[in-house]
Amino acid sequence: ISIGLTGSYSFRLVYYSLMSTLNFFSLNNLNDASLIMLKSMGFMSFVVIFSGSMLNWLIFSTPYFILLPLVMKILTLMFIMLGGFIGLEISKMKLNYSLFSFNYFYYSKFFSLMWNMPYISTFGINYNFLKSGSKLYKFLDQGWFEYLGSQNLYYFIKSNSLYYQYFLKNNLKIFLFIIVCWMMFLIFVNLI
Repeated sequence: ISIGLTGSYSFRLVYYSLMSTLNFFSLNNLNDASLIMLKSMGFMSFVVIFSGSMLNWLIFSTPYFILLPLVMKILTLMFIMLGGFIGLEISKMKLNYSLFSFNYFYYSKFFSLMWNMPYISTFGINYNFLKSGSKLYKFLDQGWFEYLGSQNLYYFIKSNSLYYQYFLKNNLKIFLFIIVCWMMFLIFVNLI
């Protein structure tokens, strides 16, 4: 069961992370190039492999030859494939895209208004906040603020830093030129 559930989870994780759309705001910056994480994960996998081998040699003094029948080998692969198939089928059900409470909201509203009872809901409280959040996202994150805000500021700083870097490459020449000018000024002042 654990092999099947691991296969199911792995296939669902691959499906949601690689094949589905990115459900984040456009201001999020996602990258996978952390050198610190690559170094630590590489070192950890190296240590785990060798410590597992050492522990195996310490616990079992003589290595045993384990011979599995062909059915047992194929059964493991079948459980992995069955778990992957079940994981993909669960992903296709789209259980996470809609809330079940919204499906029965209109029925609750209809029956409560039919019997002249105020319906118990947070619709009046949350609706205004959700609507204003939607407008904020539409006008700021998708509109003019995207052009004048974070991304344009990033490109402005990037282009200016490349422009200033051209001058800073000649930093030593400029520094020596300023020293020569200062010495000429001091010589001129001493002559007067």
